[in-house]
Amino acid sequence: MQVHIVYLGSLPDGEYSPMAHHLNILQSIVQGSSPENLLVRSYKRSFNGFAAKLTDQEREKLANEGSSLCFPSRTFQLQTTRSWEFMGLNEKVSRNSVVESDIIVGVIDTGIWPESESFKDDGFGPPPKSWKGVCDGGKNFTCNNKIIGARRYTAESARDELGHGTHTASTVAENAVKDVNFYGLANGTAGGGVPAVRIVAYKVWGLSLGYNVLAAFDDAIADGVNIISVSMGTVEAGIDDDPVAIAWPMNGTSNNVSTGAFAYGSGHISPVNAINPGLVYEASEEDYIRLLCTIYDEGKVR
Repeated sequence: MQVHIVYLGSLPDGEYSPMAHHLNILQSIVQGSSPENLLVRSYKRSFNGFAAKLTDQEREKLANEGSSLCFPSRTFQLQTTRSWEFMGLNEKVSRNSVVESDIIVGVIDTGIWPESESFKDDGFGPPPKSWKGVCDGGKNFTCNNKIIGARRYTAESARDELGHGTHTASTVAENAVKDVNFYGLANGTAGGGVPAVRIVAYKVWGLSLGYNVLAAFDDAIADGVNIISVSMGTVEAGIDDDPVAIAWPMNGTSNNVSTGAFAYGSGHISPVNAINPGLVYEASEEDYIRLLCTIYDEGKVR
């Protein structure tokens, strides 16, 4: 028995009870088990679907009905790269901090370290009026006017124990921090691409199981997030069984939310793998070279 994600499409108009519908679907396919004990999560805020523990026979039975997509919940791998300089967003570019501070970026990752100098809220006003979320950071976690919200999935706290979520959040929205170095090397000023934006941390890494990642997307859209940053992917997942690739183009874009899939797909971006519709990819210099080499031959690249 394995956790599977069942995607049912958009939420219907009018009165509708997603939980009851999802339990009825499970009841129709399972034998000898209570559907309540098999349901892992019901997605009901921005799209229609659920995660449940299913046997291979139950999965096949559900898939044969033809009214839904059913695929295994996979474990995601953390990934990161960079390209602000490539996009022209360096320290000298002109800023409009009033406009930028109304933008909310949701970071779906390993959490965040709220005491970091990168996320101090000096000079920040209250959160934008569009913010509808909460600060559910759990144990020893406090939000501020920079980190305006947090959610955690299968974790006591939204604190970042691995450093990856803090790093990716700083890539997007780090305040300018002077005299940063690596054990005395490469001293300089660190800063994110858009330092005035607000951050919401969605800690899914515990394992980063697909059903938790999808739940974070569901919550982020309902919370009023404008941009979602995802820095993880699966090696074996294809477009037909990747929860983010399937749900995002159908639901995220319809809710006017953009997503950045930083090195999404495993390791450095492969031009062959970077095919998910509705996702914005970010890449390193090596990635750009590999992409160019698929377009031009040796005589055309200088």
